Amino acid sequence: MFLKPYQKYNKTTGERYSVYKLCEGYRSNGTVHHRIIVSLGRLEELEGIEQKKLLASRIEQLVNGGGNTLFPASGKDKIEQLARYFYTQIKNKKRCDVGDAKRTWDSVDLETLTHRDARETGPEWLCKQTFDQLKIGEFLQQAGWESDAINMAASHIICRAVYPASELKTVSYMKENSAICELTGVERDKLTKDKLYDIARKLYTEKAALEQYLSRRTNELFDLQDKIILYDLTNTYFEGRMKESDMACFGRSKEKGSDARLVVLGMQPSQSQKRR
Repeated sequence: MFLKPYQKYNKTTGERYSVYKLCEGYRSNGTVHHRIIVSLGRLEELEGIEQKKLLASRIEQLVNGGGNTLFPASGKDKIEQLARYFYTQIKNKKRCDVGDAKRTWDSVDLETLTHRDARETGPEWLCKQTFDQLKIGEFLQQAGWESDAINMAASHIICRAVYPASELKTVSYMKENSAICELTGVERDKLTKDKLYDIARKLYTEKAALEQYLSRRTNELFDLQDKIILYDLTNTYFEGRMKESDMACFGRSKEKGSDARLVVLGMQPSQSQKRR
């Protein structure tokens, strides 16, 4: 359901104004049509279009059987009265299938709520998607790794990205705070810092091949071309104030001084030098 304004013109007074109607869309023979459920009038009782939209949303809640709402809108009394009034019209005129199913509502004391085994999964899930997009698991599988070792490596890499710390603190984070084990299938109870040490050493043996693979993979994903540009940087500082210079600025010189203006020179090898 949605709110639709209609422009009106009073020939007697010359006044132009808007009336609002609650509509719903439906498809017939492949074409989308709108039908009017109830006319809401000018709705002068409500201030601004946002309150009018809240009214339409509240009417839809009532039509769908939602007699109560957990989060009442601002201006609740006025909106609620109008919503109940128009809902009664819809129900009496049988303009829509009204959900009359009874619901049981219970009050909850928020002060008594406690968390049991609450875990974070947002950044872990994002890193897991990146891990899968890069197909690091497939690379390790082709290198002869078993699935348990791949899952452990994925857990270690993701947790280091989310919570960079020592192996001891990483194990604590994985066991007490993170949902990474649920995402990778690693048994949390069998996690130890020694297993993280072992998987880190094993990953290091694949370092060169993995770096080359990731370079190719990211180029394929993002359509990149690798370029290595070498610069030779040097700087010199001036004893004078150099106030008239457009190039000399305060900075940190090679001599680790910052009280004098300096100029930085950057040089890039020419094409002939690159070929040599």
